[in-house]
Amino acid sequence: MTYFVTGATGFIGRHLVSNLLKRSGTVHVLVRKGSQKKFDAVAERMGWDRKRIRVVAGDLAKPRLGLTAAQVKALRGKVRHFFHLAAVYDLTADAEAQRVANIDGTRHALELAGAIHAGCFHHTSSIAAAGLYPGVFREDMFEEAEELDDPYLRTKHESEGLVRKECPVPFRIYRPGIVVGHSRTGEIDKIDGPYYFFTLIKKMRELLPQWVPTLGIEGGRINVVPVDYVADAMDHIAHKKGLDGGCFHLVDPEPMRVGELLNVFCRAAHAPEMTMRLDARMFAFVPAAARAAIGSLPPVRRFVGMMLRDLKIPREALKFITYPTRFDNRETERALKGSKIVLPKLEDYAWRLWDYWERHLDPDLFVDRSLRGRVEGKVVLVTGGSSGIGKATAEKIAAAGAKTIIVARGEEELLRTRDEIVAAGGQCWAYTADLSDMADCDRLVATVLAEHGTVDILVNNAGRSIRRSIELSFDRFHDFERTMQLNYFGSLRLIMGFLPKMIEQRRGQIVNISSIGVLASSPRFSAYVASKAALDAFSRCAQGELSSKNIHFTTINMPLVRTPMIAPTKVYESVPTLSPEEAADLVVKAIIERPSRIATRLGTFAAVLNAVAPKAYEVIMNTAFELFPDSAAAKGIKGAREGERPTNEQIAFAALMRGVHW
Repeated sequence: MTYFVTGATGFIGRHLVSNLLKRSGTVHVLVRKGSQKKFDAVAERMGWDRKRIRVVAGDLAKPRLGLTAAQVKALRGKVRHFFHLAAVYDLTADAEAQRVANIDGTRHALELAGAIHAGCFHHTSSIAAAGLYPGVFREDMFEEAEELDDPYLRTKHESEGLVRKECPVPFRIYRPGIVVGHSRTGEIDKIDGPYYFFTLIKKMRELLPQWVPTLGIEGGRINVVPVDYVADAMDHIAHKKGLDGGCFHLVDPEPMRVGELLNVFCRAAHAPEMTMRLDARMFAFVPAAARAAIGSLPPVRRFVGMMLRDLKIPREALKFITYPTRFDNRETERALKGSKIVLPKLEDYAWRLWDYWERHLDPDLFVDRSLRGRVEGKVVLVTGGSSGIGKATAEKIAAAGAKTIIVARGEEELLRTRDEIVAAGGQCWAYTADLSDMADCDRLVATVLAEHGTVDILVNNAGRSIRRSIELSFDRFHDFERTMQLNYFGSLRLIMGFLPKMIEQRRGQIVNISSIGVLASSPRFSAYVASKAALDAFSRCAQGELSSKNIHFTTINMPLVRTPMIAPTKVYESVPTLSPEEAADLVVKAIIERPSRIATRLGTFAAVLNAVAPKAYEVIMNTAFELFPDSAAAKGIKGAREGERPTNEQIAFAALMRGVHW
């Protein structure tokens, strides 16, 4: 027995060919020129007997699939079963590509089947041929299909119509449901159907414990079937006598609703389930025109678009959440009777589908999360780059291939850092500048732009910290002026200087090294925290204006770091702190992931507690204020040594509130 198969390297096709090779006979497979390597890889992975396979070079877009007269003559009268599976199975494909593959490809396959006098033409259609029919769609129904506006639905319907009206040989039609991975291995070759929601499930698992009930949607009934069931059923029905002219629904007769389906995968992923599910019909009282008007509002469209991009869900898939069609499969069940081919329950193999996706297809696996991938060849400017966090950050960035610019006041230490980076194989330029002097800031911006053209990433790290209680600051207003001048105005001057070029090239990132004190409202740091909070507020406002221009702002609420800036406060020698290298790792994370904010859990908790229970938080902060005295330097006592060693209470409190400035 001889077979001819189009789409043999496709997901269903490769499993069907494996089944056909278990029978006797030769299998001819259509392969496009340029796809030979893909075919070889699939054949090797599937373990096909290459001696029984004949590769036929061809093209769906050409008459008779591009076969020559000699090839047609050689096949005439020899092909008993012609399986046509080649098509575009992709909701996001453009309409023209779907028309060429699904409609023209089917027409050309029919021409070839007639020319070679094939015994039977087996057409792989889809439940999409029913459109969005409201109700039960039987196997003997076709013209009743409704709402075929979507290119995928329309082309699948029209291609099946060609077979029904123009097929020159006996035919059989197969309408699989949404095909998912193999029920025994979980293998699949692309993301489609329920897989579109796997990123959402993964994010839910990352954010919430499994026992937390969440809100979801009930939705319509989604018909999913594993690829092995589809291939086995097609193989069996194709070889059963007396079924020519029939149409067979390869579907689940009892499909789950969207909410139930997603919960099956939530359990497989150990993610929280959508316990409370809303039925979309609850919103039917809202007129369709009103829903469309709300959905077309620019802010709504942008927000929805952002969410869909983040969750990797194509907009085209949303219409199927309320899918209205169910499918009768009595003819299929009758044809499979006695074959032992049974549709497995999704609950029994969902974990395999999830496991395979997470190991092989999760989009996050293919994202370059290396620092080199983000900064190589780009200009990165780090202020305060001669020591501490700035130096450690510059070393990591330069090692990743960035054109690193470091800025600081002290020339000797700055040049030494530059030389160390260059000696290690990095590219580094050093510029001295006093960032508390606005004229010097402007000079720095002009020089950098003239010599480097742009700054792709700006790290505002240089800062001044003052630990002094308000009672000791009544005659030291300059403390507030100094911190604002460097921490806020200096950073802002650089941002405003480099932003125009970033906007012009429509890319850029600004990383601001803030403080956990902004979240914790640390006592004795009113001047320092206020200056950092000002920069935080500016960044939030700027992000709202510039996000559409691909400009990213990241604020790092840095916990206490062991740098020269904290050296005057001896109590810090006995409390937990980050090393400069650990702090630089947070800057690296900011550059790679580009979040709006990076903060410790304690910092976030402090901000939340202050928001929901401000009086209780006030007591905690006042206790800390009374527990940790001002330093001798803060009191203005020159040359005095710090007093006694930190008490056990001070050490315990600092350890409990790890990273917070006291």
